Amino acid sequence: MKLAIMQPYFLPYLGYWQLIQSADVFILFDDVQFIRHGWINRNRVLKPESGWQYIMVPLQKHSCRARIKEIQAHPDVDWKSKILRQLEHYKHDHKIRAPYFAEVMTLLSDLFSSLNTTRLVEINAHLIRGISAYLNISTRLEISSDCGFDYDQVEGPGEWALRMAQQMQATQYINPINGRDLFSANKFRDLGIDLVFLKSTGCSYDQRRSFEPNLSIVDALMFNGREGTKRWLHAFETEGS
Repeated sequence: MKLAIMQPYFLPYLGYWQLIQSADVFILFDDVQFIRHGWINRNRVLKPESGWQYIMVPLQKHSCRARIKEIQAHPDVDWKSKILRQLEHYKHDHKIRAPYFAEVMTLLSDLFSSLNTTRLVEINAHLIRGISAYLNISTRLEISSDCGFDYDQVEGPGEWALRMAQQMQATQYINPINGRDLFSANKFRDLGIDLVFLKSTGCSYDQRRSFEPNLSIVDALMFNGREGTKRWLHAFETEGS
């Protein structure tokens, strides 16, 4: 079984989806501390005229030590409508006029309207599952806090994935290559787990202006549509440990 693990990002970039579709099981790791100014409750899309802007889920007040699984979206802020408004320039900006605007807005509107939770990890899981289905990705998605993992043997940053992979009886663990230095290949090998690293080979598409890399999957869908985005999911190489 091929396993991949990442924190639950909000409408993440293409590389995140490459990792999802490479695995048989993908775990949203929500048992660790929530860090502000990361990708858990926000991501980036094009800004009118030039550059990029954040789309964001506003949060209820929480302890600085709160774990991701404890974080709640603010119930009194209509962030869904705000995000949809922020995306309108993909249609109305004459320099952009994204060809797949209508279908992406329908997808997001449907996903937003079917949300019935304020728990951030569940919001992100719902969106990831919905977009995965749209892209015909069949990977099973799990939330770590629902899996009952035992972390008693975790001795360092690279061992969270090791112990989760061991308990899932994975035969291969896949991680983005930029995290390579965290892991001990020997420890994975001793448990019979093949350690593999995914390296994106570049996802540069026509945004109708100077290209802004690593934006949310929303941007990729706006310009590539379902079929074009599915092709980008395979723009990577893998390396063994």
